[in-house]
Amino acid sequence: MPSDLVEPPRSPAGHRPHRVVVLALDGLLPFELGIPHRVFGRPRDEHGRPLYEVVTCSVRPPGPVETDADFTVHVPHGPEALATADTVVVPACYELGPVFERGELTDELADALGRIPPAARIASICTGVYVLAASGRLDGRRATTHWADAERLQRLFPQIDVDPDVLFVDDGDILTSAGVAAGIDLCLHMVRRDHGATVANDVARRTVVPPHRDGGQAQYIRLPVPDPQQASTSGARAWALGRLHEPIQLRDMAERESMSVRTFTRRFREETGVSPGQWLTRQRVERARYLLETTELTVDQVARDSGFGTAQSMRAHLQAALGVTPTAYRRTFRAASEREEGAVVTV
Repeated sequence: MPSDLVEPPRSPAGHRPHRVVVLALDGLLPFELGIPHRVFGRPRDEHGRPLYEVVTCSVRPPGPVETDADFTVHVPHGPEALATADTVVVPACYELGPVFERGELTDELADALGRIPPAARIASICTGVYVLAASGRLDGRRATTHWADAERLQRLFPQIDVDPDVLFVDDGDILTSAGVAAGIDLCLHMVRRDHGATVANDVARRTVVPPHRDGGQAQYIRLPVPDPQQASTSGARAWALGRLHEPIQLRDMAERESMSVRTFTRRFREETGVSPGQWLTRQRVERARYLLETTELTVDQVARDSGFGTAQSMRAHLQAALGVTPTAYRRTFRAASEREEGAVVTV
């Protein structure tokens, strides 16, 4: 494959896929390198054309890049590929040298990052965040990384607001994720942001992962093993999911598991990383997104069916969660949903 990339070609109809350039650095984790290719390589438009084009490059001319496994990968493009990117993804790697030790970029890495267009979106997976931090792109911003590296990242870059509890942070043109599988969450989120929940959910189904995971990193940090005799809150969650359109009280969920409200709340947070109220709101937001994309229900009907009760309440929650109103969300993503499904579903 040639290394002299040009801008992604347009079809006769003017279609141009969004180019995602993955920067492969020595010491990379093969699993994380493959995440962008798996997630962004799936979405198609109504004509079967890819919505994204994924390209892998190195900071050096085309050639082998070391991994943390017992094999190398041949990367077909050099740093010039970064100049053609709409989105750049920096996966984790274990050989960052001065980047990890002193927060300083090497000359070749600085040269590569300098080729990224100003308008490009940039994302990191796990410790790939050190590259963005050392470049100054995260100064004054909120970011995350693997929970085991969060304290060190904050110490090395005090100008960054490091959040160790979340799976990813979306700060507009810069996105960062926690470790390993959180890279899948991040890439699905970008697909969801670009093309709506329906397209992202289809990718998640084909990848055999949940479209949205509950909670944050706290649930994955090693804690004392719970007593196997203790009850779970999973039954209450399943019960609530079938009744999102109804008023659901915390005491009702606790009673489903024969627990006191206090015990249930503590156990719920231990299992999901969030409170019952936060979890319910998130599920209702996802339900509202689905209905706005795939049905002809009015905004008032969507608000009732998703459990918000009133359009005003739903508008406030969507604005807080997504930064848009229900009407704006529907206008943006209805067309994409119709292309995926073939027609709008009438409920």
